[in-house]
Formats: sequence, C-alpha cells, structure tokens
Amino acid sequence: MERSLGRVLVIVPTYNERENLPMIAGRLRAALPDVHLLVADDGSPDGTGAVADELAAADDHVHVLHRPGKRGLGAAYVAGFRWGLSEGYDVLVEMDADGSHKPEELHLLLDALGGSADLVIGSRWVPGGRVVNWPASRELLSRVANTYARLMLGVPVRDTTAGFRAYRASTLEKIGLDDVRSEGYCFQVDLTLRTVRGGLRVAEVPITFVDRVVGASKMSRAIVAEAFWRVTVWGLTGLPRRLRRSR
Repeated sequence: MERSLGRVLVIVPTYNERENLPMIAGRLRAALPDVHLLVADDGSPDGTGAVADELAAADDHVHVLHRPGKRGLGAAYVAGFRWGLSEGYDVLVEMDADGSHKPEELHLLLDALGGSADLVIGSRWVPGGRVVNWPASRELLSRVANTYARLMLGVPVRDTTAGFRAYRASTLEKIGLDDVRSEGYCFQVDLTLRTVRGGLRVAEVPITFVDRVVGASKMSRAIVAEAFWRVTVWGLTGLPRRLRRSR
C-alpha cells in the first residue's frame, strides 16, 4: 500500500457468512486496492470456506486461513494476527464480515495510524460516530458496557468493545498474544487494556456502524456475561496500580 505505514492486512473472521463475504471482499478491494484480505474461517458448515477459496484463487490479494471448527472470535483474530506477523505485514486490521464495518471508512483508521497512534479504533461513541438500524436495547447495552469498562479499567477510550480497529505490527508484538483467552466483546476490551497498560497510544475515529442485513448475529448472553465478569476482575486486580499512580 502506498503509505508510510507499509503493508496492510485486513483480517475478517467468518462463520456461516457465505452470503456476506463476496460483498464485503469486493467493497474492500474497491475501496483500497493495495490492501490485502485474510479470511479466517472456522469450518463454516454453510460453505463460507469454499467461497473464500474461490475469492483467493481469483485475487492474489485475498488469502484464506482454514480453522478446524468454531473456536471463537478472539481465537480467530489471534490466529490471523500470527499469520499476518509471520508474513511480514506492518499493519493488521480487524473487520467484521457482515457489513457492519464500512470498508469505505478504513482509510480513516489508517490515516490516524499514520500519525502517532499505535492502535486506532473505529468508534461509535465519540462525536461524529453513529449506529444505523440497531434496536434501542442493543445501543443501550453497548453504551452501558463501554461506560462500565472505561470507569472500571481507567482507560481513556469510549468504545473499548469496538471491532473495527487497526494495529501496528509492533503494537501486537509488544502487548503479547500468547496468554489471550478472551472472546467476543471481551477480546476487544482485553487488547485495548493491554495497549494502554503497555504505554502505547490509542486513538479513536468516528465511524458509522450499520447493523447486519443478512445472517444472524453471533452475540449471546454468554458473550455479554464473559465481558462483564472479565472486566470486573481486570478492574479489581488493576486497582492498586491505579491508586499508586494517582498519589
């Protein structure tokens, strides 16, 4: 990619996204032709993996990582990060397969990363950010969860659960991936917290988040419960450190 950032890889985890994948891949390739795409498929029974293989066969900027069975969002991203780092990519991007994250807005994240940021988050909850077609209950849940995480963890980030984000390779290498066990929303909070505690800079840029049109959401009560439980534990264990810094 013609940027000082170097080579950019967008990682898109999939599970039963055969209808959405060609659309999102096409939009990404049209928006930023130099960017590479890695589809990390968790053995989708609907044939998403085969669709990804067809896309990769027709385009040398598309790659596929087949994973045996559904192992969760966090594990898929960690596997994608490891693949991208081993292949020498300089920037690694998280993006959903369902169209919630607009590929046409990726340049906003990359432009911000080209400054002094180590991680850039596409945020729904900073001025200028918004959500489209979300029921009020989902918006309330997200706002409450992000407020709780910000206050409990003491991180200056308004959308810690956001899944549209760009990392420098050096950021991922510094924060470590070996002991990441979190999933879902909690995975995003986990890596945000690691970045902040690592003394690295997190920037947020406003995006428009659009609820999926095709397919079913992977969100569940278990994912929400894990996030609130882990955030509480992280907040309590990190409290002594925060108190020492405030003295």
